[in-house]
Amino acid sequence: MSRAFPPLQIVGFIATKRSDTDRGPLIRVRSDDARLRLIDDGELVWVYGPRRHELAPVVYDDTLPRGGVVVRDLAGLAVTEIVRLIKMDVGHRPVLTTNLA
Repeated sequence: MSRAFPPLQIVGFIATKRSDTDRGPLIRVRSDDARLRLIDDGELVWVYGPRRHELAPVVYDDTLPRGGVVVRDLAGLAVTEIVRLIKMDVGHRPVLTTNLA
């Protein structure tokens, strides 16, 4: 299963305020890392962290280091933690059974 859902490390966290025009859940990832996971720019994915999982849209950002992501407004995540991105399947919610640590 680890080959199907290779881990990524959080290298940045953005917490927005109510007054910010761009706010809400978002995950920035390199285009090559996203394509490895068959994820398109703008696609909605499940972000699995060590304590919870949440839906967020993906934005390509090739300025990030390979294997690194920046998350915005995703509760329960912190810099240096490991996450996995899983394509959203409209028919069901995926279950990730492997240990993320």
